[in-house]
Amino acid sequence: MKVRFGENLARCREGADVSQEELGFRASIHRTEVSLLERGERMPRVDTAMRIAGSLGISLDDLVAGMEWRPGYEIVVPGSWEVIERDGDAPRGDEGASADPLMPAETPNGSR
Repeated sequence: MKVRFGENLARCREGADVSQEELGFRASIHRTEVSLLERGERMPRVDTAMRIAGSLGISLDDLVAGMEWRPGYEIVVPGSWEVIERDGDAPRGDEGASADPLMPAETPNGSR
């Protein structure tokens, strides 16, 4: 997602014939932040993205073109880089696990 945003930002900035330094000045962010965003190393906050879009005279839609979010969640398998996606289901814990992640799970005799 960060890379796509960066590609869109670079395309829009170059299309407006504005340097990274000038965009930084207009949007009140440092020029190195513009560079980090364009390289996909950072994702801006909403207010920063709005200032960038306004500074370039474009819609926020132009900066997020081609990006999408799908409902669901991801499970990262411990000790692995594999990501398992599940749509709509809540994460499944062990039997007897507490509904509150800060509370310890119940033991077989019902105590905590």
